[in-house]
Amino acid sequence: LGSSLQNGRSQFVINGNWKINVPGEYNVAGTKLLYRRSADTWESFEVPGPTQEDLHIMVLSTDKNSGIEYEYWLPPDRYALYHGRSQLRQPHHTSNHLPFELPTTTTTTTTTTTTTTAQPVTKPNFWGERQRQYCQKDFVFRAKVLEKVYHGEETRFDVQIIHTYRNRYRLEHREFLWAPNKCDCPFLQEGHQYILMLRRHINYERTLNRILLEEDSYAQPYRAREDSLLRPLEELCGNRGSRTQFRG
Repeated sequence: LGSSLQNGRSQFVINGNWKINVPGEYNVAGTKLLYRRSADTWESFEVPGPTQEDLHIMVLSTDKNSGIEYEYWLPPDRYALYHGRSQLRQPHHTSNHLPFELPTTTTTTTTTTTTTTAQPVTKPNFWGERQRQYCQKDFVFRAKVLEKVYHGEETRFDVQIIHTYRNRYRLEHREFLWAPNKCDCPFLQEGHQYILMLRRHINYERTLNRILLEEDSYAQPYRAREDSLLRPLEELCGNRGSRTQFRG
């Protein structure tokens, strides 16, 4: 599996034309692009934006597609045009497939080339948002959603804490997360595991002490790749409070 990047004029800017670029930072489409890869395992392009032209990612694979993951952020005024308002300001993420049907061409060596187009954005990318929320939120942990219950205008999630990356306050093995809405934003499915970055809320009367799941909270399905991206942030942002760790 290999990949290359073209600009809006179909010129190769990363890899291509029988050349392989070294990992590093490149000036592409009016912004900085971070190109990473490991030997025969994975490659990634991370662009904070905003971009000034389309970018085309080309994936070359001679084996069965082992999975392509992508994330992007849209500003609130454009998000509703593509996804409605149910998950405003949440990163769109998927894995193991591309977002829509794409033209493919097959050579005599049964090599398939797939092209996607990244539209310009005007908000920080997922890497910047991941780091920002990691450092600012009270809790960063991996959890499994056991149950979701609607209470009035709120939603309560019963979760099992599997691993904590950052906790400024004590966490129990089981916790309730409270979303101040019923719109399922961010959307969490029962039985699935997620990486969550949340804050603690104590009301003025100090009668409520809750962990809040807000519309702009970082909430991503758990993957080994996501876990590896969080590890460096432990030293960058530190961990204030007693760390707890559970496995299950």
